[in-house]
Amino acid sequence: MPPGLMSTTLQKQYGFSRTEMMIPVEEIRRCFPALTRTHHGYPVAYFDGPGGTQVPRAVVEAMNDYLYHHNANTHWAYPSSEETDAIIDSARNVLADFLNASPAEIVFGANMSTLTFHLARALAREYGPDDEIVVTELDHHANIAPWRTLEKECGLKVRTVKMIPEMGELDWDDFSRQLTRHTKLVAIGAASNAIGTINDVKRAGEMAHHIGAKVFVDAVHYAPHQLIDVRDWNCDFLACSAYKFYGPHVGIVYGRHDLLESLDFPKLIPAPDSVPERAETGTQNHEGIAGAAAAVDFLASLAPGATPRGSLHAAFRHLHERGKALITQLRNGLREIERVRLYGPPPGTTRTPTIAFTMDNVPSIEVARKLAECGVFLSHGDFYAMTVVERLGLAPDGLVRAGCACYTTTEEVDRLLTGVREL
Repeated sequence: MPPGLMSTTLQKQYGFSRTEMMIPVEEIRRCFPALTRTHHGYPVAYFDGPGGTQVPRAVVEAMNDYLYHHNANTHWAYPSSEETDAIIDSARNVLADFLNASPAEIVFGANMSTLTFHLARALAREYGPDDEIVVTELDHHANIAPWRTLEKECGLKVRTVKMIPEMGELDWDDFSRQLTRHTKLVAIGAASNAIGTINDVKRAGEMAHHIGAKVFVDAVHYAPHQLIDVRDWNCDFLACSAYKFYGPHVGIVYGRHDLLESLDFPKLIPAPDSVPERAETGTQNHEGIAGAAAAVDFLASLAPGATPRGSLHAAFRHLHERGKALITQLRNGLREIERVRLYGPPPGTTRTPTIAFTMDNVPSIEVARKLAECGVFLSHGDFYAMTVVERLGLAPDGLVRAGCACYTTTEEVDRLLTGVREL
């Protein structure tokens, strides 16, 4: 299915009306075949979305359609190759709507981590031993390790902004202290995948640009929950992953057009040198790109709007309110259970619908294993946000993490709470 057609298809298939304010959760759930799974006789409740959401049927259909009917390599003068070019171009337009960017600023790749390493090496060609990069303790290590690698490769220094463990938030006074006249780049996460903190990216960007530094935003955990606006944030680069917002395993990077044009990306000599393909290495995952666009179309189909971006605004607004109610229900329920300890931002704080907790004297892996026995699937460990877990004093066991998605129901939250009470 070509990107851009999913909204209409979903409405016809499931009887959705564009005049409705928001598709009911029962209708959303019908789009996800995974939700019919049972385990030990229980219907599976997926709370593992922060590690990767389930995928709606129409996303897989878009990928199947590409592989069955359009599969070819790019830029050749025969129909299936031209169709592949058109599908990729259409996907760039869809993802540009998603991020409020231009299509020429959308770069595809294997995943956020790989793309970030690739971008880091391109930027490093302009850096030297006196330069500095600022990262934070709240970040996933995909937004730390690529920049740490540059310490070895070009001798620059990486400075780290502290988090306040009790609040699960960045220490903004320390953020200010870490910025110096040598700072070339600030790499900050829009939201913590471990504890749900949402950072003030716009504030960080203004502070960085004031001293002449560029800004890279890791929006992987943020993207499923709040609509991204790279223009409003005025960031220079941003990365996200489609498998966190109901798509396949494909990474996306936004890069400011002039920067994508000027950076010396490692590339093969015969490969295109035009933006944005000059930032993409090798043959891309074409079916995954089609699926990523279909995932954005799916989100846009959930609420009415005069434009695709308008539909996304409406959908995310409603999903945010639904997620807020679910996470309040979950947090309040967990607070009442003896031996449960909660981590992350306090009540009333803007956050993603993600809760991290531990149980006294029960390893996180055992909590996850026991809950899985009653069909409640959630994550455990450090989620590659190892520094967060260390600062909370929970290494090596880590946290139990429950995330709510567009298909999560209040009944599923009740089942999770019942499972924890039984533990």
